[in-house]
Amino acid sequence: MKRALCVVFLLPAVAFAREPAPLQVESGTIASNQLQMMGLMAGLALVPFAIVMLTSFSKVVVVLSMVRSALGTQQAPPTMVLTGLAAVLSAHVMAPTMERMWATGRQVESEVGMSRELAARAGDILGPLRDFLVKHGSPDERARFVEMARELRGSDDVAAKAVSEDDLSIVVPAFVITELKEAFIIAFLIFLPFLVLDMLLANVLLALGMQTLSPSQVSLPFKILLFVAVDGWSLLSRGLILGYR
Repeated sequence: MKRALCVVFLLPAVAFAREPAPLQVESGTIASNQLQMMGLMAGLALVPFAIVMLTSFSKVVVVLSMVRSALGTQQAPPTMVLTGLAAVLSAHVMAPTMERMWATGRQVESEVGMSRELAARAGDILGPLRDFLVKHGSPDERARFVEMARELRGSDDVAAKAVSEDDLSIVVPAFVITELKEAFIIAFLIFLPFLVLDMLLANVLLALGMQTLSPSQVSLPFKILLFVAVDGWSLLSRGLILGYR
């Protein structure tokens, strides 16, 4: 029995002690080129940044977080749930743009194939995304960023005149600033009815002589009831999605 147990415990050690077979990598693939692999890994690291900055995700997640603060429910819904809901709503908003980018990419690939010209035509593929950012970004913000970009270039007139409102370095920050501003405007409008409800219940408690009760705790069930009565989550989701028509 002891000998059998020794064999069972020693088998894994013997298996791991063997020299592993070398991994065969086919030549001509991305895995065989270290520089391409490093570039691919760097590009994948920028995917979360692109999702946050180049989509409606920032606006949606800010509005949902403000709704939770207005309700006063602390950590309900959890942050993971709000982030997941924001990602799903952002996917609905960005679906038409992504479909146009996919169609453009397929057309460019059919024209030039997988050659070096494909990188040169990347601007055509990013065209629908640029149009989305321009459409939902404030013209005033773009003009402000163009002015700041030209001031940073100083006396170099050629470089200053080369700055355009269509540059991604101008369009992206203008879009993000516009999204945050609209998110806080929506949050202000959401906070108002809950603030009125808090003030009303605070006055009722004061009139009844119940100063020891916290108005926020008493108003919490009524806030939840009001939000459910108006179908708040559905109404909010519909408004956020259709706001990008």
